[in-house]
Parts: sequence; structure tokens; C-alpha cells
Amino acid sequence: MDLQLTGARAIVTGGSSGLGLAVARGLVAEGARVALAARDPQRLRAAAEGLPGTVLAFPTDTTDDAAVRSLVTGVVAAWGGVDVLVNAAAAPSAGAPPTLADLTDAEVHRDLDTKVLGYLRCARAVAPHMIAQGCGRIVNVSGLNARRTGSIPGTVRNVAVAALTANLADELGPSGVGVTVVHPGLVETPGLVARLTDEMRAELAATTSLHRLVTPDEVAAVVVFLCSPRAAGVTGDAVTVAGGNRGAVHY
Repeated sequence: MDLQLTGARAIVTGGSSGLGLAVARGLVAEGARVALAARDPQRLRAAAEGLPGTVLAFPTDTTDDAAVRSLVTGVVAAWGGVDVLVNAAAAPSAGAPPTLADLTDAEVHRDLDTKVLGYLRCARAVAPHMIAQGCGRIVNVSGLNARRTGSIPGTVRNVAVAALTANLADELGPSGVGVTVVHPGLVETPGLVARLTDEMRAELAATTSLHRLVTPDEVAAVVVFLCSPRAAGVTGDAVTVAGGNRGAVHY
């Protein structure tokens, strides 16, 4: 299927590694021009140089509204507009989630500033350009913590991303702009694999319907489809890419 993304102008935040980089790779493969945004300039340049096609690198901290606006201004100056935004930047997590007694305000603020307000800043910056051209796609990468307890900051931030998505979809839909949220489950990124023993990996795989973890490319394939005009009928909704969530019924 031709996803009609040839020549599309896309911004991918969190694009220097993990899911963001996998999404960028998928967009480039479909013929899109991709602007990668991430905080670490060195890792960002290395990621951009490793991709074929037309790729630009914009060192950007999405917790800084001026930096986000500069990113979008740079892309518009280079390509004349923005057709796609993929919000995938997130503060890295390590170890077990903190208990209520150990959870600090700073940890919650960090998560919300990056993954909720950061997504909002990026959407707010690209929206006028998408509205002016009468079309556009925004995909927010969230996570299955939106449907699970066990991590207060993880659940709160991901539920907030889903709520943000639905609100943006309602406001921007009449202008031809679609907004969706993707909930990956545990994804077999190099960072995760490095932290898992074989026994831990098997236990986690058993919690999925497929009895394995999904790969970054499998998540990216769904995101890239949602970025395309082919997905014009999908907006405001959440799509899960987790290999199946055993024991749960969603309707």
C-alpha cells in the first residue's frame, strides 16, 4: 500500500534513539523528509547521519517553549511547512517506580514537563501551519501505563497524553488535522534488553498474547501508518501496540 508520504515534511521528537528513531526510519522509508529533534546534539547528529534520504537534525529541549518554536520555524524555513508531527520525547526511566513515600514532586514535574507539556508545546507550534494548509497528522507516543496502575508518574503522564490527544483532535479536526495516541507496551529496545535477564524477559513476554515483546520497528509501522493520509478517518483515539494485553478486555 502506498501511504502517500512521499515528500511529506515530518518532525519527530525524541528522534535520536529508541522508538523515535525507529519512527523516523519508517517515515524516511516511505519517502518523507524528516526533521529529528532531541536534546543531545552528538547523538542526534549520529542518528541523522545514519538515515538515508532527506533528514535534518535540530537539537531541541521540548521543555523549552522557545526551543520548540525555533525547531518549527527552522523546519518551515527549510521545507515550507509541516505535515506530520510525532511526539516521542520522554524523560528516561530507570529501575522500579518509586512508592508514594519516596515519590518527589520533582519527579512528577519532570515527567509532565517533558511528556505532557512538551507534547503540547510541539502541537501548539505546528498547529497554525497545519491549519493554514488544511491538513496534517499528529501522533503522540504514550504507553500502556495509561491503562495500568503501578507507577504514579507513569500512569498520570500517559493518561494526560491521551486526554491531550482527544482535546486536540476535537479542536483541530474541522481544519483537517488528525491527532492520535499510540500506547506501546514493553518494547524490545536495546536499553530495555540490557537491563533484563533471560528469566525476566521470559516473564514479561508471558504477559502478552503473543508471548513475546514487540520490537521498535513494529511500533513504528503503526505510527507511520497513522502519520499518513491513509489514516485520515482515525482521530482522537488510542491505538495499542503491545503484543496483546492478556486478561484485559477493552471496548
